[in-house]
Amino acid sequence: MSTKAQQTYERVNALVDGGTPKAEAFKQLASEYGQPVTSVRGAYYSAKRVLEGGDPSPRRSRKRETTPDDAVAAAVATLEAAVDAIEQELLAAGQRATEAQAEYEAMQATAAARTEEIRAKIAVLAPAVDPVTPTGTPATRKEGRRS
Repeated sequence: MSTKAQQTYERVNALVDGGTPKAEAFKQLASEYGQPVTSVRGAYYSAKRVLEGGDPSPRRSRKRETTPDDAVAAAVATLEAAVDAIEQELLAAGQRATEAQAEYEAMQATAAARTEEIRAKIAVLAPAVDPVTPTGTPATRKEGRRS
């Protein structure tokens, strides 16, 4: 029997494998579970730690000093996380661009037909419209009346 964290880990990975960005997968599951996104993210990474052989709830180190190696490792981890974030942003932007291109092409494919149909309706209605004022209202007002 799998834990809720393991189920969350599997669901997130399935969504990511299907092309969903990880951040969106967290949001989707949070909505489904009725939980905050941070809870879903925490469950995911907790399960990931266990599956990778780590402690499900790691203890904080009691180390009192930071060594240069520790500082470099922390800096590298931060920069790697930044690279991952940039890659996720790029994937999301690419998805948006693909969707926008598809929308543009669909609109372009139907624009001529839609325009032609509207122009045909204008041609039918044109005799009923005063040529001076496209709204069909009289071109001049009667003196003494205010609108």
